Amino acid sequence: MAETKPTATASVKATSVQPKKGGNAISWVAPVVCVIAGYVIWRFVMGNPSGFTEPANDGWFWPSHKGPKDAFHRIYEGGIIVPLLIGMLLMTIVFSIERFLTIRKALGNGSISDFIRKVQYHLANRNVDAALAECDKQRGSVANVMKAGLRRYKEMISEQGLDTEQKVMSIQKEVEEATALELPMLQKNLVFLSTITSVGTLVALLGTVIGMIKSFAALGEEGGGGDSSALAVGISEALYNTALGIGTSALALIMYNVFTTKIDSITYGIDESGFYPDSKLRFSLQIIHKAFGLKMNYLRRVKILRRRNYGKSETFDLYLLKLSQHAQC
Repeated sequence: MAETKPTATASVKATSVQPKKGGNAISWVAPVVCVIAGYVIWRFVMGNPSGFTEPANDGWFWPSHKGPKDAFHRIYEGGIIVPLLIGMLLMTIVFSIERFLTIRKALGNGSISDFIRKVQYHLANRNVDAALAECDKQRGSVANVMKAGLRRYKEMISEQGLDTEQKVMSIQKEVEEATALELPMLQKNLVFLSTITSVGTLVALLGTVIGMIKSFAALGEEGGGGDSSALAVGISEALYNTALGIGTSALALIMYNVFTTKIDSITYGIDESGFYPDSKLRFSLQIIHKAFGLKMNYLRRVKILRRRNYGKSETFDLYLLKLSQHAQC
């Protein structure tokens, strides 16, 4: 009877990567608090009666003050859209600070490229424990992903029931699962910044249009013979909405691009440390060689194989199959 090879599913342990625990209360608490804070700033700071020549005592929610003394209090006359724009500005600041702290923690301690070189050095000397110690020191997302792969790699060294291909696939699966847990944490709440980038200008335009409608309506009520200066003042007050909205959207766009660039650098570091054919090929194959005792001439063979036969249309599974066939010959 033909001998059957053990399957990776049956012999390999389940992944040791555990999902991160942590709530995301800020995603629904912060917008509500920021909008309320925006109304408070608009109503009690910009709408402070001392900033107007003709303060109104009626209408607690939206008093009809007249004659603002300066440009800051004139923003109050922009209308009820202004508190929403101020709330969006506060949301941009809050989520920028939150993403900055999260991404700063994900970057870990020190340079990612220096960390990867240190791990490569320890692995080249077959010192897996020292490589794991470097991961504990770095404490970033790249270190977490590499640590998960190194732990599984260490298990695969002493595993006798699997062939080379199954061991590589097991390590790759561990790295992929660790990556799948790290990346969503980095991208979380960026949707608020991207949404404010688009919606902020539209909300500001709505406020501007409402202000201009009121200005022209007031001019029409006077039979078209009203003071033109009143029309100009009304339009200028309406344009405060546009200025505030454009400024908020610009800030949100800048912060969004900054954070996505940082996330891309972390993702690149994860790819550099992972077991993928399009990242550090030599690093990955050296790890496989150290772990599974392949012959020394396999690097040259695999480079030729990749250059001649491996294309973008082929899957990683096919690549691993070719790797195992040519490296063991």
